[in-house]
Amino acid sequence: MLNSYDLLSITVDGLPEDHLFEKDEPVHCGLTLENRFSEDLSGALKVRVLSDFGTRVYEETIELELQQEVAFNHNLSLGILDPGIYEVNLVFESPFDNKQMSFSIGIAPEDIISPLDRPAGFQNYWDRARRELAAVAPQFKLHKIDSLTTSEKETYLVEMRSLGNILVRGWYHKPTAQGMHPAVLEVQGYSSSRQANQGYQEGDMASFVLNIRGHGNSRDHINPGFPGYLQHHIEDPELYIYRGAYMDCLRALDFLFSRPEVDTTRVAVMGGSQGGALSFATAALAPDRIALCAPSVPFLSDFIDYFKVGAWPAGEFTQYVSEHPEVGWEKVYKTLSYIDIKNLAPWVKAPVFMGVGLLDPTCPPHINFAAYNQLQVPRSYVVYPEAGHGLPAEFGEERNAWIKKHFGLE
Repeated sequence: MLNSYDLLSITVDGLPEDHLFEKDEPVHCGLTLENRFSEDLSGALKVRVLSDFGTRVYEETIELELQQEVAFNHNLSLGILDPGIYEVNLVFESPFDNKQMSFSIGIAPEDIISPLDRPAGFQNYWDRARRELAAVAPQFKLHKIDSLTTSEKETYLVEMRSLGNILVRGWYHKPTAQGMHPAVLEVQGYSSSRQANQGYQEGDMASFVLNIRGHGNSRDHINPGFPGYLQHHIEDPELYIYRGAYMDCLRALDFLFSRPEVDTTRVAVMGGSQGGALSFATAALAPDRIALCAPSVPFLSDFIDYFKVGAWPAGEFTQYVSEHPEVGWEKVYKTLSYIDIKNLAPWVKAPVFMGVGLLDPTCPPHINFAAYNQLQVPRSYVVYPEAGHGLPAEFGEERNAWIKKHFGLE
């Protein structure tokens, strides 16, 4: 139940718990308006429903006389909507007071269609990147951090060389218990800096918290800043920053696979936002190494539609094109199509568990499902209808439980 309380309140009930409806299922819910003022209110309730592309698909105006302490009930019936994500806006207007609220619903998100748009040479592009990475000696170096070492875990700073001989770093949490352990690679959100005290802390799995190039303590050689990162060499797919960033994730796997305490048959990758994209990419580009993939609110997906449904940081691309007309949108789209996780998703061989915020303006659900719906593996997702780009803590708990169950740790 959704509530907007004050002296004038609007309540919505009858929605599915996750606000999702099946394909060809009529969409309806109950609306209740209650007037707690000391006098009656005359006004109009305006209902407007927009698709995730901003198209108006439903509109209704209801003239009302709200009597004092008497609830007005209305059954809102929107009929059958096409698969997609929709925003429902409710506004009550009167000379005395106005009230508004909004919420989102999803219609059969697994049926959102966004076809692959792989460029020519897509396979070769990534085959060459992996060969170039293999030619770079990793030069792994570990520095133990005694202040963060516990009875269950030892923590190390890890340094290594990645594509282009770029120095990248991360934090490795090694279980102190004897034997071999599952491991999780944790990849980061856009512009974030991962720290030594972050990451999976329990003693039943090893974890490697990675800072990809240009982030955190991996900015020695490449540091375009934010904004600037998304634009870095976007004019050239061979030099584009995410080609190297995806290889940084594979180099992190090389590190985990070099560790004698890691059970290499049980390695997972997880992350949110940019980290969700990096999770998809890692599972796609190292399908023989990743056993589980757990992205949340994944970024870097379905770019042509993303520029229609997303705002920040999409504006960084728009700014770049306006400042570099000689490059233009055609070259930008071509570069982005190589790193688009929608185009990489069919290569994923591991089961996937995804988290989605239905109100996410940064990585809207449409682009999350554009990649998810290209998967050809066992898959599941959970939607948080009142969450935006940040998911509640319960997602992390559910994700970890999913990983543990698959790895036989429960």
